[in-house]
Amino acid sequence: MDYKNHFEQIVKTQQARVQRLKNDTGAVDYQKLDKIIIGVIGGDGIGPAITAHAQRVLETLLADDVAQGKVEFRTIEGLTIENRSACGQAIPDDVLEEIKACNVLLKGPTTTPRKGDKWGNIESANVAMRKALDLFANVRPVRIPEQGIDWTFFRENTECLYAMGSQGIDIDEDLAFDFRVITTPGTERIARLAYDYARANHKDRVTIVTKANIVKTTDGKFLDICQKIGKEYPEITTDDWYIDIMTAKLVDEKRRNQFQVIVLPNLYGDILTDEAAELQGGVGTAGSANIGNHYAMFEAIHGSAPRMVQEGRDKYADPCSVIRAGAMLLSHIGYQEEADKLNRAIDACAEEKKLVLTGRSDGATGAEYADYILSKI
Repeated sequence: MDYKNHFEQIVKTQQARVQRLKNDTGAVDYQKLDKIIIGVIGGDGIGPAITAHAQRVLETLLADDVAQGKVEFRTIEGLTIENRSACGQAIPDDVLEEIKACNVLLKGPTTTPRKGDKWGNIESANVAMRKALDLFANVRPVRIPEQGIDWTFFRENTECLYAMGSQGIDIDEDLAFDFRVITTPGTERIARLAYDYARANHKDRVTIVTKANIVKTTDGKFLDICQKIGKEYPEITTDDWYIDIMTAKLVDEKRRNQFQVIVLPNLYGDILTDEAAELQGGVGTAGSANIGNHYAMFEAIHGSAPRMVQEGRDKYADPCSVIRAGAMLLSHIGYQEEADKLNRAIDACAEEKKLVLTGRSDGATGAEYADYILSKI
């Protein structure tokens, strides 16, 4: 392999991307659209089952506007691991065309092959979608009121190690390289979104998470830029933590309720938000938003659980994560009242615990849980 040329092409691609970021014209106003098109992507494994339940809940809440033609739901097929592997693409071209015809997406989990899997070296569909639609912000809320926990994570979505995950190189059998990228405009926009959210929601602390003492160039850039943006918000306190100690402090009962808004690069965000979700009740309880200026995608944060399908247990999969993501979708497109209704229903069901989801036949089915949610709306 021509290693110099390989790296040169990576640099040129990222420089072109930086220029595109600088030329971006700003965010879409959903309330000015004649029709909002919601694409529903089932994904892999348990994805189609749990996403169908979330879609049913959203269609019920938006029934009037669907009937009036103000909202349309579109089912998008073809983002299965089988189809992606057959096409040799993280997102097949025809599927991406359908996705881009929508305004927002409700998405089930998709399988990402590991090296050596039968599916081949296919990039994560999530990573590919975030890049293709420029979904730069992964927003993940975690709330545990009885413990004083109210965290909102702003994970940069389009840079760091994941963005370059399929572009690493094996020099020989003893040496391999991967690449990491952090850019000024990419960091500025995630930082500004986090601080704007803090200001709009009356939060007075933003925490930056890096490993800038060791990863000095890229993490150092991320930290410096976030701190610079923070100075534009004098009413908000900015602090910073290293990723290793931050994982400890999230389980520190004396310290964790001091955190509010957390902004961090992609890999650290992936790890920390799974830890945070576990405190809330597990990754199956957590939804997330992937926000860009022109598209947005809402999804569960857990995987596709193919074993549950193989064992015939997909109907018992917990749809709470995708339903929570649906509430975030409603809020994003301007249906805050409906989002609040849905969140209250989810909280009520969690408190009553009349139905228990175990992932097996000794618990409720996903359909029964969705019915339970709807009974509370």
